[in-house]
Amino acid sequence: MDYHALAQELMYSMYLMNKSKPHRELGDRMRGEAFVLQYAFQHEGPVLPSEISQAMNISSARMAATLNTLERKGLVTRQIDPADRRRIIVHLTEEGLAAAKRGQQAMSEHMVQMLETLGEDDAREFVRLSGKVARIVVEMHSALHEHCHGETGHEHRRKPPVRSQANAK
Repeated sequence: MDYHALAQELMYSMYLMNKSKPHRELGDRMRGEAFVLQYAFQHEGPVLPSEISQAMNISSARMAATLNTLERKGLVTRQIDPADRRRIIVHLTEEGLAAAKRGQQAMSEHMVQMLETLGEDDAREFVRLSGKVARIVVEMHSALHEHCHGETGHEHRRKPPVRSQANAK
């Protein structure tokens, strides 16, 4: 098997997806303010700015600017953590919760439409392979991080609970 030729074909497919407007819009929901809202929504409670910035791989200064914007828009609030007064915790407001639900619904509808277009068998195979690729990417990143930094780098991170569509309504 010529993996180099397959890699070239995959890269071209990714290029086509990345330049499509629906894919860019979906990508935008996975960054910036929308990401912060979704991250807080998935955690179903207060989160630390450092957790969000770590998940987004951005600086604390960039995170503070994003939170300032979200706070001005009335989507989040920041408060001193009563359990540890040195920390700030971020809460979604009712408006922020509604915006996060709308964002999740829009992403879900986009994905459903794509999966329906693929058909049942291909949709199941796509989801299976996407999960497998995601696990491989995470493992490769962890191995690279461990090699470069001498640690796995994720022992201290908590995984967000998966919020089902039934719970999101």
